[in-house]
Amino acid sequence: KPVEAPAPAAAPAAEAKPPGWETSATAGATVTRGNSKTLLFTAGLQSQKKWDKNEARLGLDGAYGENNSVKNTEFGRLFGQYNRLFSERLYGYLRAEVSHDAIADIEYRVMVSPGAGYYLLKDAKQSLSVEVGPGFIREKLGNNTTRDYFTVRVAERYERKINERTRIWQSAEWLPQIDDLNNYILNTEIGLETDLTKKL
Repeated sequence: KPVEAPAPAAAPAAEAKPPGWETSATAGATVTRGNSKTLLFTAGLQSQKKWDKNEARLGLDGAYGENNSVKNTEFGRLFGQYNRLFSERLYGYLRAEVSHDAIADIEYRVMVSPGAGYYLLKDAKQSLSVEVGPGFIREKLGNNTTRDYFTVRVAERYERKINERTRIWQSAEWLPQIDDLNNYILNTEIGLETDLTKKL
């Protein structure tokens, strides 16, 4: 009786490729001529990644503008945030940010804030998170004055995928100085992004 050849070994299952960074870059220009003469340039870069129990988001944006040849906008910001999930919705975070605002006479502003966050909504289409934590800010003003102060950071962020090509997002954060609530920073953002091609 002929000996049957052993069955070939099953091919090992392909390992799931870890998710990569989702990155988008933007640039814009606005020019008006007529009763007024204005110019505005904007640019930005955003990147985020989610893997295992980790989330990271990086961003860089800036703007420059003039009104009747007088500078009225000169702003730049670089930030990064890392989240570590403790459960499906609860996480701790560490955020750092460096910014410059010539119109506000701020040579630089450095902010560091650890804290806790929670997802009020979290599914495949949308997410809504709230965050709170202490913060420390150091600023250097145009007159070479440096000041340090502590803040409380209260923030929220909402994202929604309308379809596979389009998403909207909105975020806001409030950072009042602990011993002087009249001195605070308020940052807000809203955006809509849609794919024209795989790259654009």
